Amino acid sequence: MRNFLGVVVVIQGLGGFVARVFFDTDWGLLRRWWDIPTPAYLAIAAAGVALLIWSDHDRQKKES
Repeated sequence: MRNFLGVVVVIQGLGGFVARVFFDTDWGLLRRWWDIPTPAYLAIAAAGVALLIWSDHDRQKKES
């Protein structure tokens, strides 16, 4: 479940950042709920990457 959530968060963060910086528009679900500053989208993407790393670390721990 963390893998799926991590991927969704990364996509929302990077998609929102790219849309704002390169296309001067908003993109994703987060824009519908909050007005997020552009750099915060990178922090959201980093949180998604952290979720993916955490999930992978736990999976490797369970396998060994």
